[in-house]
Amino acid sequence: MKQLSLFALADPIAKMLGSWSVELTTYSILLRLVTVIILTSIIGCERSSKRHSAGLRTFVLVSFSSCVAMILDLYLMQEYRIGLPLLSTATIISAAMLSGNSIIFSSRSQIKGLTTSAALWFCGFLGFVIGAGQYTLSIIVYVLFLCILTWFPSIEVYLNNRSNHFEIHLELKNSNYLRDFVTVSRQLGLRIDDIEANQAYVGSGLSVYTITFTIFSAELKKYKTHREIIQALSSLDYIYHIEELR
Repeated sequence: MKQLSLFALADPIAKMLGSWSVELTTYSILLRLVTVIILTSIIGCERSSKRHSAGLRTFVLVSFSSCVAMILDLYLMQEYRIGLPLLSTATIISAAMLSGNSIIFSSRSQIKGLTTSAALWFCGFLGFVIGAGQYTLSIIVYVLFLCILTWFPSIEVYLNNRSNHFEIHLELKNSNYLRDFVTVSRQLGLRIDDIEANQAYVGSGLSVYTITFTIFSAELKKYKTHREIIQALSSLDYIYHIEELR
């Protein structure tokens, strides 16, 4: 434990706070627990504001549990010479299972909740880092994570719109209109790479397909985004619903 304390004291924030912040005292434990609650509540609020499957309480509880598990492991390693962080290992496995359950598969073949799932798992690791008394590392990875949540969606949309390949969910009023849709798509400058019928809509009165496109028209590549192409296709009378799958 002495070696662990010396390692933790190399942390700039721990140096500023003093040696008490890296020892397992009442005040250091309170500091770690309060820190993890404050940091992950911000992430939870951001996810909740966008109505994702996991919200504020879920994020805080996952990180809080991880922090407590790490603190208990440090105590057991100090007092009983246990060499492995068994509680932390079990906690991160549980967090992975919980985060996996936040992924939703919609009837339109869309996978939703991947970012929320990854964020939950990250909060589990963040709880371990804070529980270990690595305050500076916690702040660094936390700020970088917030930057990823804030800036990367815009970058991702830009890259998707620059791609020559995209996939759509298409609902036609009648299967006889599929040939007309294929003809119009080719006239616009789109090559259809794959068409897959969605069996989940059998008996609904609609003909539903997942279609993969490649933009082969030079003019279309230069001036049109995926959203504009889909808006143009949605004006066809025989289309009940159309949207891009991401």
